[in-house]
Amino acid sequence: MVQILLARREVDPDKPDINGRTPLLCAAWNGHEGVVKMLLERDEVSPDKPDNDGRTPLSYAAGNGYAGVVKILLGRDVDPDKPDEFGQTPLRLATRRGHTAVVALLRPEGPSL
Repeated sequence: MVQILLARREVDPDKPDINGRTPLLCAAWNGHEGVVKMLLERDEVSPDKPDNDGRTPLSYAAGNGYAGVVKILLGRDVDPDKPDEFGQTPLRLATRRGHTAVVALLRPEGPSL
């Protein structure tokens, strides 16, 4: 379905909804690695675009423990230390929720948490 929609000229793959959430952010939030990859193939998709709360696709993926999505996003031009409006970074969200695989991706050479 995503491929079909992306093939349409009138579809803006980086258009946010009323909460500032883009298709990439929603795909990352829900751990859909294939959709994340498809969206990131498009030049107009910003991999670090925050929603209205300042949370990025990386923030949502890290907070929900989606290590595969985090790894994909880290391969792009994203700021892994970018805090949201509440001062929470992707690392903080992953740490608070016990997502050790994501913590390792965000701080592979850092101290053990």
